[in-house]
Amino acid sequence: MNRQGHGTGRSGGRWRWVCPAAMVAATFILSARATAGDWPQILGPHRDGKAEGEQLTAWPAAGPEVVWERPVGRGFAGVAVAQGRLVLFHRLGENLVAEGLDAATGKPRWKATFPTTYRSSISSDDGPRCVPVIHENSVYLMGPGGELACVAFDSGKTIWSREVYQEFKAPDGYFGAGSSPLVEDGKLLLNVGGSGAGLVAFSLTDGKTIWKGTDELASYSSPVAATVGDVRHVIFVTRLNVVSIDAGSGAVRFRTPFGARGPTVNAANPLVLGDHLFVSASYGVGARWLKIEPRQAVQDWESDEVMSSQYTTCVEKDKYLYGLDGRQDVGVARMRCFDPRSGKVQWTEEGVGTGNLILAGDKLLVIKTEGEVLLVEPSPRGFKQLARARALDNTSQALAALSAGLLYVRDTKTLKCLAVGKRAGGK
Repeated sequence: MNRQGHGTGRSGGRWRWVCPAAMVAATFILSARATAGDWPQILGPHRDGKAEGEQLTAWPAAGPEVVWERPVGRGFAGVAVAQGRLVLFHRLGENLVAEGLDAATGKPRWKATFPTTYRSSISSDDGPRCVPVIHENSVYLMGPGGELACVAFDSGKTIWSREVYQEFKAPDGYFGAGSSPLVEDGKLLLNVGGSGAGLVAFSLTDGKTIWKGTDELASYSSPVAATVGDVRHVIFVTRLNVVSIDAGSGAVRFRTPFGARGPTVNAANPLVLGDHLFVSASYGVGARWLKIEPRQAVQDWESDEVMSSQYTTCVEKDKYLYGLDGRQDVGVARMRCFDPRSGKVQWTEEGVGTGNLILAGDKLLVIKTEGEVLLVEPSPRGFKQLARARALDNTSQALAALSAGLLYVRDTKTLKCLAVGKRAGGK
């Protein structure tokens, strides 16, 4: 274990903490506990693309107001937001950089950096892919070369760091580490992908290994936790399987094959809806709808004709799922609404393209890879676009975040904060 920034291995150095005294205001030392309206991790509070306590409002003809913007470095990591503060994770030169910003103004609070030598074997981008995880007064970061770290949310000071890909001899994969860790049962759970260490639990406080197990290779999907009946499941979509584990011990509750060998990826998060599980991937894999039982997942249906999501996690509204079917690198993806209980497609809107989705109240945001943002009314009766605006000038691979009526979107050069709504019952 490497503590207090004394990292070794492929990052080749230590975290450096930068926090000018003027930035350490009393109002910034509150313990960061996620509340309604926060977006503290990938795809929001429950990792399902739903913004709690948010209402989207009509846009001006020119599009949403740009509240603030700033340049960013390399990487595809979306931001995390809690308690009016935002964490940006990107790469500048040969350093991975985490920055604490004021969410409303973009003003800097702190910065933590550490060297990295990661190079992607496929992508021209070599920055971080994983959204930071804000939990209480800690921020958990996963770098593209397997650099796992914890910094203080109020100051950016390094609490612990480890080179987990090096330690557990995990392969880089096509695009580096892309599965965001999950806080569950007082542990940090991660799909590391090493032999005998496919899934690993780390201590939140000091980063020590609590348990490790399986030979599951890492994917670009992030795990979720859900209680079905009286059983608590932590569900991972790994490189080739869907796996449920017990967070306390790491014991496997069930495993079912999902994915394909060769140049394919599993990237969308699993969705737990009632006592069922929905998973989807592209590359000929398709979608599956499974009933979750304590020791097994029983498949109700599978199809490559319903939803084949390259990386977009579908969003549920009134028992229907909305998603983007198709691939960014082959043809043009389409938007689709379907009933996961039957697998019946309700409607298809061709040519929408790839991107990511956020549901807020009774409206759906579609943040497209090519820089547009659509406002859509989610209804099984048909596709209804309410507004469209150009938000970014370059390719946007990073997941967006929505908090306190502000939408945070990022492309290869710029992070923008857009005014798109309000909190329910407030401004």
